[in-house]
Amino acid sequence: MDPSLELLKELTEAPGAPGAEGPVRELMRKYLNTLVDEVMQDGLGSIVGKKVGDPSGPKVMVMGHMDEVAFLITQITPDGFLRFETLGGWWEQVMLAQRVRIVTRKGELIGVVGSKPPHILPKEERDRVVRKKDMFIDIGAGSREEALEFGVRPGDPAVPVCPFTVMSGGKFVMGKAIDNRSGCAAVVDMLRRLKEADHPNVVFAGATVQEEVGLRGAQTVAQWIQPDVFLAVDVGIAGDTPGIGNHEALGKCGKGPLILLYDATLVPNGKLRDLVIDTAEELGIPYQFDAMAGGGTDAGRAHLAGKGVPSIVIGFPTRYIHSHAALLHREDYDQAVRLLTEVVRRLDRRTVDELTR
Repeated sequence: MDPSLELLKELTEAPGAPGAEGPVRELMRKYLNTLVDEVMQDGLGSIVGKKVGDPSGPKVMVMGHMDEVAFLITQITPDGFLRFETLGGWWEQVMLAQRVRIVTRKGELIGVVGSKPPHILPKEERDRVVRKKDMFIDIGAGSREEALEFGVRPGDPAVPVCPFTVMSGGKFVMGKAIDNRSGCAAVVDMLRRLKEADHPNVVFAGATVQEEVGLRGAQTVAQWIQPDVFLAVDVGIAGDTPGIGNHEALGKCGKGPLILLYDATLVPNGKLRDLVIDTAEELGIPYQFDAMAGGGTDAGRAHLAGKGVPSIVIGFPTRYIHSHAALLHREDYDQAVRLLTEVVRRLDRRTVDELTR
């Protein structure tokens, strides 16, 4: 397995619910320590590596986010079942009968989101979506006391279970938390490329916390660093599977990185958008546009920091996000890393000053 796949495997398989990103943060710290001049952390837990190219150049921030859609245990029933709240946007139909990993003080436990067998479902119930509030997690405990003995307590996070898998043919990878450990991995791979290349700026690169519950880490980290430019690295919705119309999702897997034109939180800086497009065309990097009426990324919060920060999102179309298993095309990932690296190398002081004129 090559270094990028090893990186993706390690990051996606680590647990990192919103507010409990510690295992992912320590992996990011391990990689950043070998690639940057200084590693820093803010009060919420976002991690940033500082790499100095030109000390008098602009501050360019490139960030993925560490957290994944997950669950928070809120109650243990007298019979030992776990009630939970969702962390991030879940659709009920992808949740039932799925395995989860509960992270406790005593270690990790495997559970399953309970479901009724079809044999006992009347037709009207079979055709109705089970609501999240009616779901529970079964960890094989016979009582509340036994569940407590296992180490579970309210407030513990739970994450999906899905081993990282290279799909047949090698073009796609499957895993949990590709949203957005793939963005974290791309930041690391970008820094690997920059290690041997000049860049006319000071790069602040790393990963935020709590994106899935309100873009919170992006707010604190952008207020702290006060970057001159912000590049968010995140997934987009792939529109190449049955049932999704071309007007609903623009990206197609294997057709290149996504450049965001619009979402509910961000209209990107137009000159920065043009710079990204021009860079891709100059280097022959295939690219696609993305636009979403709903949703948002860290750029949506970071661009409001201080007096305003020119921002954009570069990412990759991904199938089945916000579920237990997502699919990412390796070529989209590699080309996005290349595009990020080359855009950063073009962000000198004059270019950045022109972005807001």
